[in-house]
Amino acid sequence: MISVPESVDNLVLYTFRRCPYAMRARLALRSSGMSYEAREIDLKNKPQHMLTLSPKGTVPVLWIKSGAPVSVLDQSLTIMRWCLSLNDPSHWLAGLENAGHTGWSLIEQNDGVFKHHLDRYKYPSRFGLISGVEHRDQAAQQLWVLQERLQGQQFLSGAHWGLVDAAVAPFVRQFAHTDPDWFAAQAWSKLYTWLKNFEASEDFLAIMQKHPVWTE
Repeated sequence: MISVPESVDNLVLYTFRRCPYAMRARLALRSSGMSYEAREIDLKNKPQHMLTLSPKGTVPVLWIKSGAPVSVLDQSLTIMRWCLSLNDPSHWLAGLENAGHTGWSLIEQNDGVFKHHLDRYKYPSRFGLISGVEHRDQAAQQLWVLQERLQGQQFLSGAHWGLVDAAVAPFVRQFAHTDPDWFAAQAWSKLYTWLKNFEASEDFLAIMQKHPVWTE
């Protein structure tokens, strides 16, 4: 059972600025209006305290300092749903419910097959590949699903930006920045506009502010 903090000042988020999982956690925390201490980490020199809280060693890790025992959330989607369940002024969760199975399906596809191909497209040498082009094309099939959805509505969540958009956009951004010219040359105009609007948004600019690496 995760206790509700008496004050949002009791929240500490271990994060890495460019990590898409950490990005979507920060987006949800910002949408919820909760303040928190952001601890930017060095992935090659992870803080021992973070590893004590979450031995798997990946970001984001949200430490809820109030209450006992110590409360830790170390999955991005769990962090998103938790903070929005406490305060959701922009109705992100309602948008997810309105999207029904389709909304969760888009997130599952993003976190599953799309992320699998994205990693191999962006970092082919890590996987013993000469080129990631084949995986680029496989990942692009998932992006066409998003393009089709955006043909009939402004956002993946529906008429308003919501949890589905925030959960997926950081990964699409990572894909697009792997080869920006190729991405811009594709015929997914709705997807391209959706992504550019996200990158120009006040929320994105706020959660992407640079912080010095936190040291213990």
